[in-house]
Formats: sequence, C-alpha cells, structure tokens
Amino acid sequence: MTAKEQQTGKLVEMSWDPITRIIGNLGIYTKIDFANRRVAECHSTSSLFRGYSMFMKGKDPRDAGFITSRICGICGDNHTTCSVYAQNMAYGLKPPPMAEWIVNLGEAAEYMFDHTIFQDNLVFVDFSEAMVKQTNPSVLARAENTEAPGAAVHGKRTIADIMRSFNPFEGDFYKEALQVSRVTREMFCLMEGRHVHPSTVYPGGVGTMPEPNLVTDYLTRLLGILDFVKKSVAMNDDIFDFFYEALPGYEEVGRRRVLLGCWGAWQDPSVCDYRYDTMTDWGRAMYVTPGIVVDGELITTDLVDINLGMRILLGSSFYQDWVNEDPFVTHDPLGNPVDMRHPWNQTTFPDPQKRDFGDKYSWVMSPRWYDRRTGDHLALDTGGGPFARLYTTALAGIVDTPYVRSTGRSVEISLPKSEKLPEMTLEWRIPQWSNALERDRARVYFVAYSAAMAVFFLERAMEGIRSGDTKVFTDFEVPDEAIGCGFHEAVRGVLSHHMVIKDGKIANYHPYPPTPWNGSPRDSFGTPGPYEDAVQDMPIFEENGPDDFKGVDIMRAVRSFDPCLPCGVHMYLGNGRNITQQHSPMLGGQHG
Repeated sequence: MTAKEQQTGKLVEMSWDPITRIIGNLGIYTKIDFANRRVAECHSTSSLFRGYSMFMKGKDPRDAGFITSRICGICGDNHTTCSVYAQNMAYGLKPPPMAEWIVNLGEAAEYMFDHTIFQDNLVFVDFSEAMVKQTNPSVLARAENTEAPGAAVHGKRTIADIMRSFNPFEGDFYKEALQVSRVTREMFCLMEGRHVHPSTVYPGGVGTMPEPNLVTDYLTRLLGILDFVKKSVAMNDDIFDFFYEALPGYEEVGRRRVLLGCWGAWQDPSVCDYRYDTMTDWGRAMYVTPGIVVDGELITTDLVDINLGMRILLGSSFYQDWVNEDPFVTHDPLGNPVDMRHPWNQTTFPDPQKRDFGDKYSWVMSPRWYDRRTGDHLALDTGGGPFARLYTTALAGIVDTPYVRSTGRSVEISLPKSEKLPEMTLEWRIPQWSNALERDRARVYFVAYSAAMAVFFLERAMEGIRSGDTKVFTDFEVPDEAIGCGFHEAVRGVLSHHMVIKDGKIANYHPYPPTPWNGSPRDSFGTPGPYEDAVQDMPIFEENGPDDFKGVDIMRAVRSFDPCLPCGVHMYLGNGRNITQQHSPMLGGQHG
C-alpha cells in the first residue's frame, strides 16, 4: 500500500498496487474521506497486457486447448475445458459419456482445490486474529467472548478461536487447508493428467483410462476431505454472521447492485451434443445452471441469448477500436445477427500510453452484457464465481440430483457420512445482499456443492465401467471453415472461448475469463467495473486512521471477487528501460 500524503479537502489518496494474496498485478487506487469513514472514489487497474487473442491467429485449432491453458497458472484447466467445448462445436463432435464424466470429475476437484486454498489461505488472513488485532481490536475483544454456534461441528468454542485457526502459517485450519489442497490436486490429476495444464483433455474426449481403481483412488481421497468441508461451512457461517452482528452496517462493504452472470458448468452427456442450434437445451441441462440475474430476477437461462448479448467495450482501456474492420461472423448458426462488439468479431489493437484516470488507465477491456429489454450494457459480475453459480442455480429450479437440488429459492447440498461427522444436508439460501461477506460465504458452500456432485459423477462413471461403456474418445477432422463457442465456469466465474476457423487455421480467437468482467475499468458509457463499483462509496470500519491505515475493508471487498489477473497479463517493456519494483510486506507473506 502507498498513501499519498496529500489531502484535497477531506480526501486522502491511497493506493494498493500490486494487491497481495491474489494472482497477477491488480492495482486499486482510491480517495478516502476519513472524516465520514467512506471511500469516495475507486479505480481498478491492470498494468500488464493481454496478448493471447493476437498470437492465437494462424495456429492449428487442435492446439487451442494446450495454448490457452497457459493463460493462467491457477485455473488453466478451466481454459482447456472451455476451449475443448468450443472445438467440439466447431468440429461437430459429441464425446462419449465416459469422457464427460471424467472431465466433470476433474473440474469438480479443481473447484474444491482452488476455492479451499484461496478462501482459507488467502482470504481468511483478512479475518484472522492476527489481522483483526491490528485493524479492529474491539471486534477481537468481542469475539473472545462470543460462543461459536457451530462448535459441535467444527470444534472451536469461540469466534476468536476460529480467527486464531486462520492465522497464517500457524493456525490449525490454515495448515489443514494446505493439506486438503494437496489431496484435491491429486484428485484432479487422476482425471486430467496434470495440474494445472491438463495433458489428457482433448476435443472429442479424454486420454484418461476409465478403470475401477481410477474411481476408487478419487473416491477415497474425496471421503477423506469431507469432514474438512463440513467444518468449513460451519466456520464460515459463524464468522460471517458474527461480523454482521459485531459491526452493524457491514453489509455495505463490497456491496453492489445484484448484476450476476453465470455461464454454467458440468455437462450432462445425455443431453449435450455441442451443437449451437441445441445449445439452449444442453445449456439448461448443465449441473450448474447458466443465467443472468438483474436485481434479483433471473432474466435468462439461455446460452444462445447469453452469447448474443456479449459486448466488448473499450472505454478506459489501452486499445484502439476495431469497429471499422471487416466482421468475422455476421450471423450465428441460427441466423441471428452478431454484433461487431461480440468476441467473434473482436480484433485486438493494443495502444500503450500513460495511465490517466480521467481517460485510459488499464489493460483490461470492459466486457458487458446487452440487455435488450432496456438497452443497457450491464456490468455483470461473477460474485467471485460461487455466488453467481449458486444464485442462478437456486432461482432456475432445474438442477435435481440425489446430492444437489435447486428449490427455486435455495440450493440443498447433501454430503454423505464421513470419518467423524454424519451425513449432512446444507442449504445455501439467496441472501439479501451482493456484498463481500456473501461472496466469501458462497465460496465454501460451492466447495460442498462440488464435493456432492463429485459423488454423483463417480456413480455415473462406475455405472459405465460396470456396463462396459468405457469409450473415451471420438475421432474427428478439422473443417476448413467453422465457428465455435464454449461456455464454462472458471473457478472465479464466467469463462467463454470464441473461435473462428478459416482455411483450417484459427482466424480469430478470444477467451473471456471472469477477471475482465470483474476487474474492468469504466466503460464507454462511464459505468465503473464491478471492483470499482463495489469499493466506491462503501463505508470503512477499520479503527486505524490515515497514518496506519491497512485498508482491510477495501481488501476484503476486492478479494471477495477472487481476483486472478494472469488472464489479462503480458508485458512488453522495450529496450533500455529500468523498472524498480518495491515490495510492501503484508500480513501473511514476506513479499508483495
């Protein structure tokens, strides 16, 4: 953090760049009104350039999954999977059912791995005893004398005991989470070959051999972490409910209008054939329901509508416009017109320049969703991923399995008996607010959701093995001309890949992960991106003044979105330029 010791009236400029305990270079620049304990202004920046859309051109389409997995060292498998979905559409492929169950199991393990390590080893440092002692000592004192309602499940007597268990490198739950992240990564590797760049996921299927020991090796690991998952949910509920009680008004931290997007996850092979003209049906058959929520209303669950509504705006980002270029795709396979600002038609023209918060200040573009009902370009967010996934699935009322069921107002999650804890049914209910605490709360519920669905996928895979239906690959040829789109949920939210093939090569390719949606700057209409919107005008509850201000409330708001910037980052410096990098050590790590 750097504080500009310059006061303009009552406003103090403060910035955090780069923010620690996330992946990639994210800067948050604010002006804070300490007299009124509010953030007056916020700008979100990414200082590095995204280049994948440029160097994908001319490549063999079959390489797309392997190349795009390198976009991210955290959720590269989500990119591989989404790329394969887009290629399946372009090549006219329907993989065998067993291949889909294997990919679903791999992706379920990835959600469990990533959400656990982020929540318990990164996010919860902000809620740990060590941090709260520095920022809100009165809250810690209250926590020492507050009984934990979920003690019978997680074994922590007071809220302060929970906070101590989150202390970095020392807390018992912090250390247990590291072990669980190792086990879940092993589960992933069983299905997708290696983490985080899969070696066995291809268009048309997988290279993983479906043998009984594959299922049992995965299952034994899954059963071994279920106690942890159950304890996690109870601890999360206790800590977040306590913050609402201890700090009245804390619901405003990171709060923004309910504008959520989810592109769906986990295909149902009995419905999904990857054809664009049936995408509405197989999209709704996903085990996480795609959808867009506006002010608490689910306005669509149709992937065709979702696709056609995508717009990439420039606004405050360092690019030249492409609207005068020839379009790659004028109409979708159903005959619907495709906008020039749609990813199928985007051309990337980087235009580096000096950062100016009154003009252009970020390498992240501004994805928006065009609402035909109102003509608005909506700055959707993902709620960090789980919040939007649970919200859309709950409202849609479609998902109905023995382990996860949508009720129309909530999601019920049933976990089997584990080593120490009995069978347990958890219920995530649609909350009153879209804010920092509810984004964080949703994350651990989605770990439980993923664990429950993993049991379901294992049962389907075992049925196939017992019946001899073990085919995992379908042969294919790359067409000379085709278009494809893939929709998936990366760990932290919406992920789409759009591809155009001409003369058997990639003519245009655009992956849009969640961070451009969440971390976008002000767009062409002046609408702030979700990070900016969630922080700007929010109250601050930290007890420190400007001289020793940690910005913990701001960090909780931003980290609740699970920022991950590698999907927007590649940098060219030129010759002869020296850059000095200064680290400001923060709690939980020795380096920025």
